[in-house]
Amino acid sequence: MRPVSVWYYCSWGLLLLCSSSVGSPSPSIDPEKKVGSQGLRFRLAGFPRKPYEGRVEIQRAGEWGTICDDDFTLQAAHVLCRELGFTEATGWTHSAKYGPGTGRIWLDNLSCSGTEGSVTECASRGWGNSDCTHDEDAGVICKDQRLPGFSDSNVIEVDHHLQVEEVRLRPAVEWGRRPLPVTEGLVEVRLPDGWSQVCDKGWSAHNSHVVCGMLGFPGEKRVNMAFYRMLAQKKQHSFGLHGVACVGTEAHLSLCSLEFYRANDTSRCSGGSPAVVSCVPGPLYSTSTGQKKHQQPKPQGEARVRLKGGAHPGEGRVEVLKAGTWGTVCDRKWDLQAASVVCRELGFGTAREALSGARMGQGMGAIHLSEVRCSGQEPSLWKCPSKNITAEDCSHNQDAGVRCNLPYTGVETKIRLSGGRSRYEGRVEVQIGVPGHLRWGLICGDDWGTLEAMVACRQLGLGYANHGLQETWYWDSGNVTEVVMSGVRCTGSELSLNQCAHHSTPITCKRTGTRFTAGVICSETASDLLLHSALVQETAYIEDRPLHMLYCAAEENCLASSARSANWPYGHRRLLRFSSQIHNLGRADFRPKAGRHSWVWHECHGHYHSMDIFTHYDILTPNGTKVAEGHKASFCLEDTECQEDVSKRYECANFGEQGITVGCWDLYRHDIDCQWIDITDVKPGNYILQVVINPNFEVAESDFTNNAMKCNCKYDGHRIWVHNCHIGDAFSEEANRRFERYPGQTSNQIV
Repeated sequence: MRPVSVWYYCSWGLLLLCSSSVGSPSPSIDPEKKVGSQGLRFRLAGFPRKPYEGRVEIQRAGEWGTICDDDFTLQAAHVLCRELGFTEATGWTHSAKYGPGTGRIWLDNLSCSGTEGSVTECASRGWGNSDCTHDEDAGVICKDQRLPGFSDSNVIEVDHHLQVEEVRLRPAVEWGRRPLPVTEGLVEVRLPDGWSQVCDKGWSAHNSHVVCGMLGFPGEKRVNMAFYRMLAQKKQHSFGLHGVACVGTEAHLSLCSLEFYRANDTSRCSGGSPAVVSCVPGPLYSTSTGQKKHQQPKPQGEARVRLKGGAHPGEGRVEVLKAGTWGTVCDRKWDLQAASVVCRELGFGTAREALSGARMGQGMGAIHLSEVRCSGQEPSLWKCPSKNITAEDCSHNQDAGVRCNLPYTGVETKIRLSGGRSRYEGRVEVQIGVPGHLRWGLICGDDWGTLEAMVACRQLGLGYANHGLQETWYWDSGNVTEVVMSGVRCTGSELSLNQCAHHSTPITCKRTGTRFTAGVICSETASDLLLHSALVQETAYIEDRPLHMLYCAAEENCLASSARSANWPYGHRRLLRFSSQIHNLGRADFRPKAGRHSWVWHECHGHYHSMDIFTHYDILTPNGTKVAEGHKASFCLEDTECQEDVSKRYECANFGEQGITVGCWDLYRHDIDCQWIDITDVKPGNYILQVVINPNFEVAESDFTNNAMKCNCKYDGHRIWVHNCHIGDAFSEEANRRFERYPGQTSNQIV
């Protein structure tokens, strides 16, 4: 078995290579995840399952086998999940839940404390000594969070002696304040004995391309070598590497042909100089017009790519635009080469990970590509050979994703949390001032909400925001009491709070004191709600409902304001009714913001309402004027149905927990009270039906741009036709412009 190196992100935002005995990935649907101590290999198998759960299988002496569930505990699951590259276990299964395995039953009566570094340190009956059958095979459910140093099923195979652990650019002239990221400088590699420079003899543009990709940049440019050679004559150099020969498609320098200087070399890089590289930052990291002019041109036509559902820049589910509609990519044969093409196309570096199994959440709608095979030189994913697929070939639980290398910008050093119970929560403190006069201060809590908290959590590198808090009296501020920022308003896409709109001096805060300063609770995962637009189109119809049947709905504010002056109980209201099916396709359950103590009981409908505003239903004219609205004041959130491998968790009855589980949906049938828009006062004409979920951003989601659904509708005074229903970001910009003639919304923000 050949040794393999595994990567992880270091503080420089680079790939880090650590030598370990890791096996190459298997091409089967159950790739081996890791090689543990004593030459063991581990994998998850069975069906149905997600990428982080399954029957545990161990390869020993070249033979795969299973573990018996006798005496199995969560502590043993913790150890096995770490062997598989996950941080910890969230559960375990018995009696071959994921199906019976084959071959040997390697371990029985496994007993672990949970702190062991390897399963070999746990007590058992001994290898291969078991009285079980495969109907007793044990499985584990791991937390979907990787250990630092673990690369999913895309590991790099290199010879054992290659020890390039890290790469960086050191600016030749170091005086003055230099903006980050560093885009030009001497190439330095970290070897076991420290940082060394690289001899530039034979250095090529291909080598520079690989280095820039590792550092988070999509491309490279030529360097003024005369300046650097003149500078090199005045300095002492320490060379450790030479003879670098890259093809240009490598995801890491260690995949190139490398020669290392031997310890007894007296003359190193004779007649040469240190290698110098200059990189071109992507649009997100360009800091000057001089850099912007070197940006790579965007692909022409409709061949476009985007990332959705990622907590950090440069990560997410891969989506591509075809025939005016966005769709996903199947993960079959998805690898680092294809993922790197996506990353560079979007203005990042090479791919750090190629993700399979919908690790970044499932998409909805079309799956446009499968079996994408890239060489790594293509300017766009659309230039790679691929296979067009049918619905039977692939499902959204196989959506491909990426994590790209990003430039180091240092924004995470300008913000910190204080007072929280864990590093994921606390009062937000920001650093202001100039070098030599830097100080930490607090943020005014006025108007601080989910979008601002999302930016803070992203800047901290802590994922998504669970909550944006305007009062933080229960978190001690320590010695920091000065409020240095106020009026913060973010769109949610910024890389740091400094990029958000905020007050210049003086600071303006309605409520003074440290108790009214901003705080956050961050999370590695978040929910993502999506409306099934086709169902709205299929179920829409008009009903004239007698007023004597609408007392309960009127009490809950579900009718137009003109209903108050109606001649109750005589007459009727005209209602546009339709079903709405709201899916949670994210990576965390959707839970109402308010706790059970503040839910409101509604007698006439017989359930508790857990959210003040969950959905807006509107009828708009083509120029965007609202002519009718459905007021879904509160919601009883529950799992109506789920995917076949997911169990329901939330039910409104009997004061039960409310929410929507990942992989489930909440169905509001067309015949339920308030599932309508009162169109009694609407005149005949052409309109737009708009449904917006979570319109006030009360609950954090990984993606707010898909929360709005729009349809064309034509009303003749007697009948209504609803057609062309779609999620706000499902079409290309051109297709959306054809659809709407008003500056409406492609997200759940009304403009």
